[in-house]
Amino acid sequence: MTASAATQIFGIVNITTDSFSDGGLYLKPEAALSHARDLVSQGAHVLDVGPASSHPDAGDVSPDTEIARLETVWDDLKALGAPLSVDSFQPQTQRWAIAQGANWLNDINGFQDPSLYDELADYRGRLVVMHAVQAKGIATRTASPEGDIWPIIFRFFEQKLEAFERAGIARDKLVLDPGMGFFLGNRAATSLAVLAGLHRLKREFEVPVLVCVSRKSFLRALASPNDTPIAVEQSGSISLAGEIMALEQQVDFIRTHAPAPLAQAIRLRAAISNAGGKAGGKAGGEK
Repeated sequence: MTASAATQIFGIVNITTDSFSDGGLYLKPEAALSHARDLVSQGAHVLDVGPASSHPDAGDVSPDTEIARLETVWDDLKALGAPLSVDSFQPQTQRWAIAQGANWLNDINGFQDPSLYDELADYRGRLVVMHAVQAKGIATRTASPEGDIWPIIFRFFEQKLEAFERAGIARDKLVLDPGMGFFLGNRAATSLAVLAGLHRLKREFEVPVLVCVSRKSFLRALASPNDTPIAVEQSGSISLAGEIMALEQQVDFIRTHAPAPLAQAIRLRAAISNAGGKAGGKAGGEK
């Protein structure tokens, strides 16, 4: 399968106290801005700003706190020139983001609140609609569903797309995220099955797909000889390997903590594709 030249990178900016990967590092506005600037320089096309963590051990964060955190950095982030995404499932925070001109809304709960749908129909930005086995809120350590996860994912998006269509939310605004890690339950095999089948999601709905495997514990455990997850700071190689698996399946958007290696992989694959096209079938017989 050829590389997707259109693949874009979402660079993660966590302005939180307890993110599993970098909690507290970018809570101060100057640190967040410096990190965002670095992500753009590494190749991020979109800055995905998260004012609350969503891993199983994260604490509750109110919409007021989310908005307060976003307000401290918003104008400076906009000045960087990259499109901005707000990663929140709170309708109050989403309404704030819409009012501030956010280019994207990224919702791990898949926009559950129908009271927001009229506003989403009028919204000029795009929507990342994520599937999760949890009905609401942040990830938990709930058991993964038995059997094949894909019929569950397909049914979730079928229902979402039907509801959005009834509400007048244009399909071309949507990007689908099947979820990964604890959003698919507590078994690594479930996430691996989804990672291996990402092409099925795009084929089924003909809607762009986003995925995030960066630093996920199911990959960190796979990288360890004893199935104990390696440290987050050691997870760059296995994260990139997972992201390349997504690239192989023509995923449209990849959300990551470290854009530089992924951007290099995208450039390499594009260069190989171009070189192969120019060489035709002749190069294979040369020695």
